[in-house]
Amino acid sequence: MNTKMFVPPSPSSGKNDSSKSTLDPIGQNIESILVFYTQEEKKISGSQRIVESISGVAGRPLFLGSVLLFIALWMLYNISALLFGWVEFDPGPFLWLQGIIGLGALLTTTVVLIKQNRLAKLEELRAHLDLQVNLLTEQKTTKLIQLVEELRRDLPMVKDRYDPEAEALKQPTDPHQVLAALDEMRDTDNQIKPVK
Repeated sequence: MNTKMFVPPSPSSGKNDSSKSTLDPIGQNIESILVFYTQEEKKISGSQRIVESISGVAGRPLFLGSVLLFIALWMLYNISALLFGWVEFDPGPFLWLQGIIGLGALLTTTVVLIKQNRLAKLEELRAHLDLQVNLLTEQKTTKLIQLVEELRRDLPMVKDRYDPEAEALKQPTDPHQVLAALDEMRDTDNQIKPVK
């Protein structure tokens, strides 16, 4: 993966700079993302790098133009050879050309699938990380709501009242319960759909 990313400036030595770097969550997040991509890049084998470079070449418009030019020249030579009495190396329906194109298509498809497989695994890692961050955010939000509600009850100048929505939001979300509910809904939807 050849992606250019912003690299945050490294903090220079000094008391003020170190406190700035700990208070800069954007810089820390960018650094974490950069470390993640660097680790993933190190995991790529040499053969995988070769396959991905081939995939990168095959995915360009110049490659398509080159293939079309090759086909046109092949056919043009064989048709011209027939007209001028030269030796045809692939007459008629161009069986050799069809074989070469079929082999090229097979190899290109395989190369693309290999690259897509690695990218799918990387996307799965990202999705897992997103889920972990979302669960952590939900836990923090729940804790903040609990603290605000506690503060509201403790302040003498604020009239204490019952807020059912705040009470519901104070309860942490159980991911297992959410997944079970989603599975149940999916099963119910599958039972309702008519069979064709």
